Amino acid sequence: MQKFLSIENVGMAFDTKRGRFEALRDVNLLIQQGEFVSLIGHSGCGKSTLLNMIAGLLYPTDGVVLLSNREVKGAGPDRAVVFQNHSLLPWLTCFGNVHLSVERVFGDTESKAQLNERTHTALKLVGLSHAEQKHPGEISGGMKQRVGIARAIAMQPKVLLLDEPFGALDALTRAKLQDELMGIVAEIKSTVVMVTHDVDEAVLLSDRIVMMTNGPAATIGDIVTMPLARPRDRLKLLSDPVYLDCRRQVLEFLYQKQLRAAA
Repeated sequence: MQKFLSIENVGMAFDTKRGRFEALRDVNLLIQQGEFVSLIGHSGCGKSTLLNMIAGLLYPTDGVVLLSNREVKGAGPDRAVVFQNHSLLPWLTCFGNVHLSVERVFGDTESKAQLNERTHTALKLVGLSHAEQKHPGEISGGMKQRVGIARAIAMQPKVLLLDEPFGALDALTRAKLQDELMGIVAEIKSTVVMVTHDVDEAVLLSDRIVMMTNGPAATIGDIVTMPLARPRDRLKLLSDPVYLDCRRQVLEFLYQKQLRAAA
């Protein structure tokens, strides 16, 4: 497999009041350019910790994270993160929130007109051209999350990192944004790593689903490959035997193997 994003022998431990806590141990994963990978597992299995190490927000206790053969040693514009909490600045408009990131990444090399065009393009891609001048307090939760996605993709990162981006939304809004995300990723051809608790979300969106064992000292327990081409039609998938088999494998791992192991 081509080495684009490489997680090699990674471990992570934290010093706590109760002593040293080993969150992750011996995590090894290669991700190809353009691949959509989901990390799934029970609470406390280190999914978000692993994502934060890819983002450069945490540094591994053991091992190394490499992106394009360079060690990840801190946050950078080549990796953009969308969190469950959209974290928009309430005093800025939707345009202003996206433009702020664009200016920080490209401000030294591009004109004001080019920066504005990047911002307009990103908001158009998530369907928010009509809401550019609205403030976060004037739009819905789903629209706020779309602004967060626009802000991330406007930076043109090598890797888009999603930490349960739709977890706080209602089921219908969540489904709509999942479908929109499939279209966006297909257009920008981004490499995506997503943390999720939702089995159906993982199977719908991913090329591979990385299933984590229970913590402490969590690691990769198994990987399910989803061979169906993206983007996918959720209604057609309901009767697709390949989709159903992948879904069964993930459910079996999470609710039989891991629950039994924790018992």
